[in-house]
Amino acid sequence: MRHGLGQEILPEDWRQATLVGRVWNPAIAGPCVVTLRDGMAIDVTRHWPTVAELLDAPDPAAALQAADGESLAPVEALLANSAAGSQDPQQPWLLAPCDLQAVKAAGVTFARSMLERVIEEQTKGDPAAAEGVRKLIVAEIGDDLRAVKPGSDAALRLKQALMARGLWSQYLEVGIGPDAEIFTKAQPMSAVGCGAEIGIHPISSWNNPEPEIVLAIASSGRIVGASLGNDVNLRDVEGRSALLLGKAKDNNGSCAIGPFIRLFDAGFTLDDVRKAELTLTVEGEDGFRLEGSSSMAEISRDVSDLAAQTIGPNHQYPDGLVLFTGTLFAPVEDRGAPGQGFTHKPGDLVTIASPALGRLVNRVNRSDRIPAWNFGTGALMRNLAGRGLLRQA
Repeated sequence: MRHGLGQEILPEDWRQATLVGRVWNPAIAGPCVVTLRDGMAIDVTRHWPTVAELLDAPDPAAALQAADGESLAPVEALLANSAAGSQDPQQPWLLAPCDLQAVKAAGVTFARSMLERVIEEQTKGDPAAAEGVRKLIVAEIGDDLRAVKPGSDAALRLKQALMARGLWSQYLEVGIGPDAEIFTKAQPMSAVGCGAEIGIHPISSWNNPEPEIVLAIASSGRIVGASLGNDVNLRDVEGRSALLLGKAKDNNGSCAIGPFIRLFDAGFTLDDVRKAELTLTVEGEDGFRLEGSSSMAEISRDVSDLAAQTIGPNHQYPDGLVLFTGTLFAPVEDRGAPGQGFTHKPGDLVTIASPALGRLVNRVNRSDRIPAWNFGTGALMRNLAGRGLLRQA
């Protein structure tokens, strides 16, 4: 990171917000569940050994607000020590704010990004061919499908018209059809937090960040909070074949969530998520700068529908889940040669921000050059057992 992390990564009203996160504590060689109070990170792990357990409480925000805990570190010191490359290994730093939850993602939930997925498919992942295909598709069907409600009669008529023109796509199927695209973004415990490096697979030459709202969902299916996420995507790999989605989406460091989960309470509700505005900034070491935005008001499927299509009578998650809700952002401006579009370079600093959720800041590197993921669920259980924090229900 260029300047480390400070309080600017927190929600604008963080002192009134009910925030839960995870912190690596070197003193115990393991993670702690924390909240923020009076400028301090407060360790509440003795009440909830995992964030997943807290989110399953009848009212997680009220429970967290009432819980006592031990002061772990001043907030400023914790944030400053969370920037990769400048950490003091003897002091605490931020982790992703989820642990045992499944990490799922909804794709193709915004019209603009839906068209970009179609373009990837049509060009077989070749960025040089993207602009020509983009003009052809927009000329045929336009670039504003926001008025088409997925699964509606109007959507069915549009599908039939596109099929007649030979323009139907699997991405349009999940974009305007009845069923959302829900996929596994990453394994539990593998997401990285604010300040960590994010990873791009070295085979990729066309990739981008995806700034998204991430829902925190209890095992009951109830949405209890939200965070920010970067659904790092390899456009060339997915464009070659949708069957390569796992390789395009799930690599070391390719999922970032943070800085905290903001729990729903009187001051922050699901309606605030529905109205959220996200901004994205990419700053390259080569002087390149990219800015973009994503408005949840333009999503084609309501976030409650995405949650209901993920968890319910046909699919359960006993430890709950976090769900990426998709992005409006799809960068098309050239970074290098004309017609090549945008792609990441090592060293890029990516900032995803929303006033009520704060800032998620990460630097880009190759997935084989960042720290390997080596602390999984088994390691967590052994660590908690050694600390005497596991208990029978």
